Amino acid sequence: MLVGVDVGGTFTDFFFLDEERGTCRIGKIPSTPENQAVGFIDGLMRELSDFSEIAVIVHGTTVGTNALLERKGARTGLITSRGFRDVLEMRRRDRPTTWGLRGEYLPIIPRDLRLEVPERVLADGTVLQVLDQDAVVKAATVLREASCEALAIAFVNAYANEANEAAALAAVGSVWPNAHITISSEILPEIREFERTSTTALNAYMQPVIARYLRRLDEVLEDGGFTGQILIVQSNGGVMSAQSAARFPVKTALSGPAAGVIACAYIATESGYPNVISCDMGGTSFDVSLIAGGRNTLAPQTTIDFGLVVRTPMIEITTIGAGGGSIAWVDDGGLLQIGPESAGSSPGPVCYGQGNERPTVTDANVVLGRINADQPIGEKLTTLDVEAARKAIQAEVAEPLGLDTMTAAEAIIRVANARMAGAIRLVSIERGHDPKNFVAMPFGGGGALHAGALIKEVGLARALIPRFPGVTSALGCVIADVRHDTVRTVNSLLSDLDEIELVRWIEEIATAGLALLDQTATDFEKTEVLVALDMNYVGQIHTLSVPLGDFRDRLGSPLGRPEIAAAFGQRYQEQFARLLEDNPIRVVNLRAAVIGKRPKFPLSLLAPPEGLTRDAAAQGTRRIYDGGQWHETEVYARLRLPVGERFEGPVVMEQPDTTIYVDPGLAATTDRFGNLLIGRDV
Repeated sequence: MLVGVDVGGTFTDFFFLDEERGTCRIGKIPSTPENQAVGFIDGLMRELSDFSEIAVIVHGTTVGTNALLERKGARTGLITSRGFRDVLEMRRRDRPTTWGLRGEYLPIIPRDLRLEVPERVLADGTVLQVLDQDAVVKAATVLREASCEALAIAFVNAYANEANEAAALAAVGSVWPNAHITISSEILPEIREFERTSTTALNAYMQPVIARYLRRLDEVLEDGGFTGQILIVQSNGGVMSAQSAARFPVKTALSGPAAGVIACAYIATESGYPNVISCDMGGTSFDVSLIAGGRNTLAPQTTIDFGLVVRTPMIEITTIGAGGGSIAWVDDGGLLQIGPESAGSSPGPVCYGQGNERPTVTDANVVLGRINADQPIGEKLTTLDVEAARKAIQAEVAEPLGLDTMTAAEAIIRVANARMAGAIRLVSIERGHDPKNFVAMPFGGGGALHAGALIKEVGLARALIPRFPGVTSALGCVIADVRHDTVRTVNSLLSDLDEIELVRWIEEIATAGLALLDQTATDFEKTEVLVALDMNYVGQIHTLSVPLGDFRDRLGSPLGRPEIAAAFGQRYQEQFARLLEDNPIRVVNLRAAVIGKRPKFPLSLLAPPEGLTRDAAAQGTRRIYDGGQWHETEVYARLRLPVGERFEGPVVMEQPDTTIYVDPGLAATTDRFGNLLIGRDV
């Protein structure tokens, strides 16, 4: 048994894959934000009485993300080079409010817990001043007595020579009471002082929180008879062992959303749509990512919140506050706004009847009839309070705007759709991609309700709704590969590049990465060592990632300057349509991704069984409000729809993990894998 578990802000999703029987099933229960392990274990126990039959659990978690966003990480101290204690606060001269001087920034580590010690390494790796180890021990003692639970060590230019940081790590070991120590040369041996210090500090800040969570989870699972393996989804879309996650928690900052993108890439490509835009609409947010040619887009860094910069490879995901629980409100200028504040899972939307009185996107969908109030998703509620949702929309939106209740409810959906369409345009049109060449894959608990509107607003080819959209991220956990990314700064002109040393570095990175793959005790179909160089022309600030291919079978082979120059020229030409041929080229960083390809289950496992009929799937009709009028709309049980049958909108399709709404003017049909295709020409 393989189990994928994705903990979201509102629901915790489960995907159970029984490899021996060739079957799968899903689960969805409300999240328990105060202790995510409670919802995790509760969901497992509802499906399995004995955990011993589980071989592997792959977990997408938001524990680390929440710790950063809510500033609930561990009390952390920083030891840095003399003169550099304020790097975290100075950042990159950005500010919270772009067009003004308002706003403030509080660094994750306050100034009194950022201590300096004498040491200095030059940019070329020369040790100008050997570390004063007594000063380091004294600083660590001060931080320990100040009740710090975690320690970050970040010395200037440590990416070029880690000797002083290694000496500091050895020295503080005698006085620091735990293993929660992060050094920058281990977490990010890369040029750029602020990004390296920020990533180091955030990793230390998250370490105790993630370690406690995983330890508590492991204990409860063990009590239930679990003897298998836990893998944690990383922000880069790969997975790693729980031990690695406890050591490098910053790599899990976008764990859950990354798993959903992995699932989208696999499902869409297998279904014949390699160009897809994933649209994950949960209870709290709307996450968008572009997949071109079946490949995810990786970004070298991301900003979790203002000033909280994490520089590790991550799937490029754009997030806005437009989830099902996002609150609708009217601002001082009389404009209707959606989010970013969310009602989450507790208290949840008004219709949940748990104390919230401010309307959400879900409340609007309930009032418009698109969500069946008698069949809510998840297992916590048996019915939704439509009247309470209607009163909240009337009081908070309709009256301030001078609208009737139904028009106000539809306005909430239209504004939410416009915000989601804007996010899709951001990752497509603004980056040179024509939306007509892409299909949207809306998933999450609420994404399929807005599929038709996104097609119309953005001009997408069509939408592809996966078989189990509400648990797509949990499914992605099951199919994600094991992956470890490493970076090392080269900082050399291409003409001066030491080719022999570069090959040696690639071998060292590959050896260390393959050893980490072995620690997961997983059978792989194959392994890859993907190498890339960050390069630019001299005088440029930003770099271009230049892929050099898979080095798994060519470790130790020569890698010459002509090959590198040709690869850079091709990549630069593709990106900018011209070359600066007279300018010298610089190699800034070496990057390598060591990947263990896990076996993928056949998508046919999700296909509808034979013998299904349209009539058997029919659930009667329901009145739906759309376009200023009521429509008597057919309702179907989605999981009982036959392959190839065509349905003209408006139509509603229901299943335990989501509701699908096909707008008027569009049609829908089911493909051989059970995906639902929505568009004008399906």
